[in-house]
Amino acid sequence: MIAAIKPAGSNTRGLLAYLYSLGTHDQHFDPHIVAAFATLGMPDPGRDENATLTQLARHLDEPVRLRNSEFGRKVTDHVWHCPVRAAPEDRHLTDTEWGEIAQRIVEAASIAPPGDDLACRWIAVRHADDHIHILATTVREDGRRPKLHDSGIRVGDACRRIEKDYGLRRLKKGDRTGTRAPTQAEMHKASRLGWEQTSRQWLEDRVRAAIPHVTDTEELLAYLAADDITVKPRRGPSGDLLGYALGRPGDLNKDGEQIFHPGGKLAPDLTLPKLRARLETTRPEEHPTARRTHPATAWHRATSALDTLHTEITNGEDSARAQAHIAALGELLEATAQQAPAQLQAELRAASRAFARAQRSQIRAENRAAHTLRTAARDIAHTATGPDGSTLAALVAALVWAAIIAGRWHEARGHAHQADAAHQAVQHLQAATDQALSPQLTALEHRSSGDKTRSTLARDVRAVVPDHADRILTDPAWPALTTLLTDAEARGHHPHQLLKEAAAQRELATARQPARVLITRIQHTARNPITNHRAEAARSRTTQAMPPPRSPQPDGLPSTRASLPTDLGRRSRR
Repeated sequence: MIAAIKPAGSNTRGLLAYLYSLGTHDQHFDPHIVAAFATLGMPDPGRDENATLTQLARHLDEPVRLRNSEFGRKVTDHVWHCPVRAAPEDRHLTDTEWGEIAQRIVEAASIAPPGDDLACRWIAVRHADDHIHILATTVREDGRRPKLHDSGIRVGDACRRIEKDYGLRRLKKGDRTGTRAPTQAEMHKASRLGWEQTSRQWLEDRVRAAIPHVTDTEELLAYLAADDITVKPRRGPSGDLLGYALGRPGDLNKDGEQIFHPGGKLAPDLTLPKLRARLETTRPEEHPTARRTHPATAWHRATSALDTLHTEITNGEDSARAQAHIAALGELLEATAQQAPAQLQAELRAASRAFARAQRSQIRAENRAAHTLRTAARDIAHTATGPDGSTLAALVAALVWAAIIAGRWHEARGHAHQADAAHQAVQHLQAATDQALSPQLTALEHRSSGDKTRSTLARDVRAVVPDHADRILTDPAWPALTTLLTDAEARGHHPHQLLKEAAAQRELATARQPARVLITRIQHTARNPITNHRAEAARSRTTQAMPPPRSPQPDGLPSTRASLPTDLGRRSRR
């Protein structure tokens, strides 16, 4: 059940006209009052043919008129409107049940506290099977205004209890970190202009896409302005940046003026103070453009940074550090989506968009703790070329495990919305992993190892991960894993040790295809050959024993040093 409190209005009669109308698409039928502050003498145009909307509006506005006549400052924001809607799969509720629900909601909102005879006037109108509208005038009978601060939270809590009591679909409790849902006007405007997203959604995506590329808020605004976004900074007398608002190209009001949206209206974590704390945690001397990181190194460094994420999030009780790493994980996911090959971008961008909700919670992040992960994201954002297939598959597989860890962390703390967002991201990341790994598996399977080698490697698997050995050996990717281990052994690695390290970095109980998980991990850890120290020592001894090479001389010419007279050589040394 969703109760959406609308912004305060000033026209009681106008809202009543909508509630008792047929609707824009004739979706309203039989509008009538199911509950009210008082039943005696209440005009109901839906049940009494002699009652009018004007009479009902005057009846509700009476305390407002009395207050305005007694005080010089008039009340103009007195119309409180709250639609309450059941889920599509919920059972049909009777008028009596809707009336009880309306009573509980106005009590929770402090519109009409229990036992308060001087509370605000209100009615609940039903004009459809699945929802009602509660209208109240926010001036009490004694002339005072009700205390409506945080009424949305209290109403939401009341809805969760109502769902339980009436056997309705139970939604998750909000925590004030979600983005505002698009309004009907925003959605209609986007549809009219042929936009897939509303302006606020579009701008939020652009800001999140810019974050991995910048190191401070001034640079962020410049980056957005270069992307044809209209930027409206708010500065103090000293020139310091105090806030910002953004405008989407083509998003104009009726007078042809640009419509601006403050950062805090795009998402709670995109306010200027939160962006400043999040961005200005990378030391300037470590900016990726200054380090000139090699593209391949950047992708490998990102995978290595994710290897420590499990420890950072799950070990200890420092929630602020864990929250910081989850926020930085979202930046790494966004950077990866931008730089990945075209065939993977759809799934990776969907994963990044879903994970944005998991990046923020009520826990304040200690952003400096995630310096390494955030730097890895910026390195990838500044690379000019993408990774090779195995490197990309290893990183995306590591992102899957990281998103799983983040979801578990949120679940353990009751962050239901964030946990759901992380699970949605995992699904998209798993699809991207399958796409990235498919060419690698095909190439490895074409070079399948012999039966004797497979038998030896199977014994290693049973020795290292006995609990998951059967699943690994029956995984369709097992032949590819044997080829990979054989190649690694040829480069000096020990298959037993590689399996042990890979199993320690990612638990296999929840893995859909454990052999694939091991492949991506081993591709990362075994990418370089093992140094043969004996061979290196022998090579060093051989190099030291050899005389230094002499510069070749032209045919027929003696060496310059040999042709110098002895006394000339002595004079030069003086």
